[in-house]
Amino acid sequence: MDAAALQAAGWSAHEAQGFTAYIAPLWVRGIPGAGRAAGFIADERHVNYQETVHGGALMTFADIALGWVATDALGHKRCVTAQLAIQLVSSPRVGDFVRCQAELVRCTSQMVFVRGLITVGDRTVASADGIWKVLAPKPQS
Repeated sequence: MDAAALQAAGWSAHEAQGFTAYIAPLWVRGIPGAGRAAGFIADERHVNYQETVHGGALMTFADIALGWVATDALGHKRCVTAQLAIQLVSSPRVGDFVRCQAELVRCTSQMVFVRGLITVGDRTVASADGIWKVLAPKPQS
């Protein structure tokens, strides 16, 4: 799947900064807080020596995609990943569109619990579960 096909299917591209830029552009479809999905097109930056997407790239992507759901649930309050577990079950390759559909499991005043499936087409490549810790607001300067 290429950028034009993704746009035609309702996906929008988002660039990123910092470490997240290694996965970008990230593709997003849906409404924040109501079933937003995320994805990326695997390229040579994401592969290991076996020419499959590196598990670390999938873990980074899971952290981003599940983290968006956590942030949405908090009304965009600041939070950080406290725990992330991922089960890698298959390997995407260069050119694959890797997609994550994440869902909110529970939100408390201090913690947010999220899970998601990472797929390529109909094939599950990983599942992930995470917990995000709510941070205190930034002090005003």
